[in-house]
Amino acid sequence: MKDQFQLKVSDILSRKHFETASVVAGFEGLQRIVKWVHVVEATGMKNLLKGQELILSTGIAWKNQPNLLISMVKEFIDHGVAGLCIEIGTYISEITDDVIELANTHQFPIIIFQQEVPFVEITQDLHSIIINQQYQKISDLENYSQSLNKRLLTIENYEDILQFIFSALDVQIIFRLKNQTYEFVPEINRQEQWAMIEQLELAKTVPSEQIGLTPIFLFGQEYAELAIYSREIPISEYDLLILDRTATALAQHLLRDMYVEEKKRVEAFEWLHGWLEGEHSMEEIYDYLVENGVTTKHHEASVLIARLLPLKENSFPDITYLKLLSRSIFEQNGFTLFFVERRNELIFILLNNRSKKNMKERIKKAIESMQHSEFIRKQCSAKFIIAVGKFSDRLTELHKSYQTAKEALRIQQKMTNKQPHYFYEDLHLYRLISQLGKHTDLQELASEYLHPVIQYDQKFNAKLLETLRVYLECNGSKQETANKLFIVRQTLYHRLQKLENLLGEDFMNHEKRVAIEFMLLVHEYLAASQPIKVSQVK
Repeated sequence: MKDQFQLKVSDILSRKHFETASVVAGFEGLQRIVKWVHVVEATGMKNLLKGQELILSTGIAWKNQPNLLISMVKEFIDHGVAGLCIEIGTYISEITDDVIELANTHQFPIIIFQQEVPFVEITQDLHSIIINQQYQKISDLENYSQSLNKRLLTIENYEDILQFIFSALDVQIIFRLKNQTYEFVPEINRQEQWAMIEQLELAKTVPSEQIGLTPIFLFGQEYAELAIYSREIPISEYDLLILDRTATALAQHLLRDMYVEEKKRVEAFEWLHGWLEGEHSMEEIYDYLVENGVTTKHHEASVLIARLLPLKENSFPDITYLKLLSRSIFEQNGFTLFFVERRNELIFILLNNRSKKNMKERIKKAIESMQHSEFIRKQCSAKFIIAVGKFSDRLTELHKSYQTAKEALRIQQKMTNKQPHYFYEDLHLYRLISQLGKHTDLQELASEYLHPVIQYDQKFNAKLLETLRVYLECNGSKQETANKLFIVRQTLYHRLQKLENLLGEDFMNHEKRVAIEFMLLVHEYLAASQPIKVSQVK
């Protein structure tokens, strides 16, 4: 720790009026700090003592009661008094052995004057030193604050501020951003770090003279903490003031960094959102990619949307870690990524860096790698619905991929019980069903064709609807249908006869068959999100 003058009992012994004074007890306490001087000529002063005072007395209070001196010395010790100066000869003639023993035990200095001394002049002399000392501290503190504030204009990172307080105090500086590891200035070995962190954590509940600690708040929340540690000399009030000023400067710097980062994020979000909406020209897109260090020669791109559905209330995964994980996986599979966060969605803009031929396979591989990662399987508290839009050959047409990705996501959300189809291009007739559902009552439409079969199954548990679906998938092959359903052909013939009775003998004719197949898909689409309502068709 750099020297900062503090008046001690040993310094007082060299002052003018202490030339003939002598120390009779408490020699080991001469380094005690003196913050003020009191003249005490009465008993019962404990409520007036604040600690680190030097007491001057003639002993008149215990002139006729010498036993009072030992009780007063006990009071002085209990209240952290720096020392006691007694004038011998006027009212008392000696300091008894029991007082000297008590003072020695507690390293409490007792100084005696062998002749009368002017207490007023002593008080004036020592107070002038203390006041000058305080003024110097204030001046040094102001100079430190001004220098630090000037540096804040040019400081690039908070590490420069940590170096600045280290230069001022020459003590161990310890700093930590919330939920991150401790940083040490200067650097120390790992074993010393662990020992210091243990002491620091203890000091949060049990104050330590060797440690000064202050939290740093941003927007009413604890964002970081700053501490100083002195191995040998106790932390002084001046050190704590420097610590407080530095914490304020760090808060300003961190807030500025947050503002700059937030502004960058907002600007990036607005630009990328504009790209997703088709607002940018090819030249603007190229300029943006170059600014972000992207030099791909390919123009293929696609949009992937990952919707996060928390498994627990008010529980969301670590989006930052999810981004890092996704970027790593997709880059390994030949893509450059840009992210847009919107509520509970993470939108990926995928720029292809390899051959277009296997682009779909590489995206699928990356998705599966994400879903099987350790983070997703064990630590992520959300379920993912993933949808990939159409592949675009022009970067200016990315909005088409975005729109189709949103459509694929809507379809997947309705089909929660079906095997997921990540890609819009794999949804085929479901895309048509989704569009049709915007203008038509799909349940009414499905019931018009399938109502008799559904009603019969509900009444007799005959599995006719499943038989119809498999029979159509097998293109009317009775042998293949029976094998897939694990039933004998006689049972199948019985079911097919029932289907003819319910749907008509022409249900396998081309146009009617196509309509029924389509309505089976509609039924599956609706059943995946909610049970189909069977209405009576008149």
